[in-house]
Amino acid sequence: MLNSPLSASSNELVISILTMVLSQGKPLDRAYSQHFSGLQLVPAEQARIALTTGDILRRLNLYCYLAEISPDEMERFGSKLLNAWHLFHGLELPKMQYSLQVDEARLSERTEQAKTKPVLWDGCPEWLDAMGREQLGESWDKERAALSTAPKRFLRANALKITRDQLAAKLAAEFVSTQSVDGVDSALEVTSDSALFRTQSFKDGLFEQQDAGSQRVAAALDAKPGMKVIDACAGAGGKTLHIAAQMQGKGRLLAMDVEQWKLDKLKERARRNGAHNVETRVIASSKTIKRLKLSADRVLLDVPCSGLGVLKRNPDAKWRDTVERLPVLMELQKHILSSYSRMVKVGGIVVYATCSIFPCENRGQVDAFLAENPNFRLIEDESISPADSGFDGFYLAKLERIQE
Repeated sequence: MLNSPLSASSNELVISILTMVLSQGKPLDRAYSQHFSGLQLVPAEQARIALTTGDILRRLNLYCYLAEISPDEMERFGSKLLNAWHLFHGLELPKMQYSLQVDEARLSERTEQAKTKPVLWDGCPEWLDAMGREQLGESWDKERAALSTAPKRFLRANALKITRDQLAAKLAAEFVSTQSVDGVDSALEVTSDSALFRTQSFKDGLFEQQDAGSQRVAAALDAKPGMKVIDACAGAGGKTLHIAAQMQGKGRLLAMDVEQWKLDKLKERARRNGAHNVETRVIASSKTIKRLKLSADRVLLDVPCSGLGVLKRNPDAKWRDTVERLPVLMELQKHILSSYSRMVKVGGIVVYATCSIFPCENRGQVDAFLAENPNFRLIEDESISPADSGFDGFYLAKLERIQE
C-alpha cells in the first residue's frame, strides 16, 4: 500500500484510467498502455498509480459504497472516490485541482456497515457471488476473499540461459530481492518493489514475469527435447517460452493463434529468450488444424475463458459482461478441445487449461469431451486455488490419446 499520497497529476491519471475502463469498456492493460505511453514517469510512480488503480478495481463496489457514488459516475465523482480510498487506508488526502470532499464521520459509519456484508467487503459483484456459490459451494467464500487481494509478483527463470539460483543471485546484484517458490521449480517470488523490466537481467532474456500457477500449466505438458509440440492458443507466448525451455531449444515448437499481432509479439519475446525452435502460425481456418492431424507429441490448449481465476491481476473483469459472455466462451472451449485435440498422436498428451476456477469451464468440459471421445483418457487434473496456493487460479487436465 502507498505510504504517501500521489501527486495531483498522478491522481488525475488514476481517475482517467478508471473512467476509460468503467465507462468506455477498455481492458485495464490497454488503458495503462494508452495513458503511460509518451509520459516521462519514473517507474516507481507508474507502479504507485497501478497499485492504486488495481486496488480500487479489486473492491470497486466497496469504495463506491463508502464514497456514495456509482461506478458509472467515475468521470464526475472520481475525486470523491479517491478521497474515500485514501481515508479508508489511513492515508493523507491527495492533492487534486478539483476535489469533492468526503464526510469522515459518514465514511466511518459506512465502513462499519460494510464490515457486516462480506460480499461487499470483498469487492464482489452480486452476479459473481451467485455464480461462485453455485459452482464452488462452501469453498467460494475463501476464494472470493483471496481474489480481492493484491497479486504477488512471480518470475520464471529462463532455463535456456540460467538456473533459478543463478537468476536470484544476478537479480540481487541489481537490487531485486527474491525467494524461491515451493512446488514450482522455475519460479521466484519478487519480494522488493523493483523496476523489473529496467534490469539488465530482463534485457538479457534471463526471466519472464509469469505467475507461479501459470508455470505449473506448461510444466504439466512435460515436453521433452526433440519432440514436436504445439501450443495452439499461444497468445503472446508466456507458456510457449516455458515449453521452449523444457525442450532445451531442441525439437519443433509450433505456436498458433487466431491473431497475428499476438504471434508477432511472441516472436520478439522468443528472440530475447533465445528460444530459437519456436515457429509461429496463424490459424486462418479449420484447414490449418486439419493439416496437423495426428502430428504432435504434445498439444497445449490454453483456451479462452472467463479469467475468473486471475481477478487479482485483472480486476476489471469483475465489472464487465462476463456473465453474458460465459456461454459463448464455453461453446468455444468445447469446440477447441474437440477440434484441436485431433493434432496429437496416439500415445501423445493434450493439456487442456484455463485461468478459471469454475468447474463449468474446467472438469465439466473435460468430462463432456471424454464422454464423446473414448479414444482419450484422463491421466490427471489439477485445480490451482488462489486461496490455498497464493497464486492466481488455474485449471489443467492431462489427456492421453489412446487410439485414433
